[in-house]
Amino acid sequence: MIESLRRPRVLAAATRLLAMALLPAAFLRSPGRGRHLACQWALAMRYPAEDLAGLSEPARAAFAAARTEAFWKHRQLIGVTSGHRDAAHQHRLFAEEVHRTGSVAAARRRVLPPHESAHVRGTALDVRPVEGAAWLERHGAKYRLYRRYDNEWWHFEYHADTVPMRLPDPDALRAPSLARAVG
Repeated sequence: MIESLRRPRVLAAATRLLAMALLPAAFLRSPGRGRHLACQWALAMRYPAEDLAGLSEPARAAFAAARTEAFWKHRQLIGVTSGHRDAAHQHRLFAEEVHRTGSVAAARRRVLPPHESAHVRGTALDVRPVEGAAWLERHGAKYRLYRRYDNEWWHFEYHADTVPMRLPDPDALRAPSLARAVG
């Protein structure tokens, strides 16, 4: 138990040390953005499986800037578990959730079909750890990144021109009569 609590702190400290070690090379590579670059390199090593490809350029830039601030100013690491998804992948996730829950209506509370998903548009990110998501919830508006759903602490969306309404779940905006007809 104690080891499982200690591991994230050790990994975070190691990532910060790595970023500091990378600072000289980052400043040589990009003099005005060395801290940003060192942070991105260290976080890429900490979270090697994360994939930011397919995110819209504004969403990717906003997330990189937000997690750089979190890293250097607040000593908080933020990783991505899922970003852009192609329509086929989103369809599979939705179909699996329909199968797991037994209904389209129940599935929509956790996963949207491809034509409604911000992940498919390249503007949604699922982040980790919980502490990183909490930081992003507190500071994300500065970067136009917003937690959208009460039931998904990890899900954030980039909105350039609006502050989106916080919803209880992804299906909350559907008209009640339509939700009854489908579910």
